[in-house]
Amino acid sequence: MKPADRVALFTRLQAANPHPTTELHYANPFQLLVAVILSAQATDKSVNLATAPLFKTIRTPADLLALGPERFEAAIRTIGLYRTKARNVMATARILEEQHGGQVPSQRDALEALPGVGRKTANVVLNTAFGQPTIAVDTHIFRVANRTGLAPGKTPLEVEMKLLKAVPPAFRQDAHHWLILHGRYVCKARQPDCSHCVLLDLCAYGAKHV
Repeated sequence: MKPADRVALFTRLQAANPHPTTELHYANPFQLLVAVILSAQATDKSVNLATAPLFKTIRTPADLLALGPERFEAAIRTIGLYRTKARNVMATARILEEQHGGQVPSQRDALEALPGVGRKTANVVLNTAFGQPTIAVDTHIFRVANRTGLAPGKTPLEVEMKLLKAVPPAFRQDAHHWLILHGRYVCKARQPDCSHCVLLDLCAYGAKHV
């Protein structure tokens, strides 16, 4: 995709949604971290339903540790892979409490050292909680980047590295949210809604399928 087309792409996404953010519900970095860990291979909607009552009282790692693993597991049992996720979140809470003063670290290496936290999760937290211009490549972003020709790649890491070069600096902070939401609601996996896409004339895929 040409540089001018990349600017046009993000200008249009920005015009449609000037202040994008995650659809996960949270009130502080710890709640966001928990929600993102729980969202792996699950929908944001299912995570929000489970965390809504939980986050009324669980605001810190200490709160979660006081709740205990059994009650936490019961609270998230509607989420896929809940047993594994419960173990990871409880272990993460203990590490945060013991090694980070109960605070979520804003450094990538410290985040990725936490149980259940990989590069994608770390990128979401760094971007959304700490305002760093990272791009978390999930299935939606991977699809959009490849379909449009914005940043084609064979792996999430390859797409991420290309996006960091391809996205104009002025749009880098919000690019991750715009691309996720576009993939979730317009450039869907099975039936992309090309006829209602504001990026159609810029997109390598849309030009061939409408």
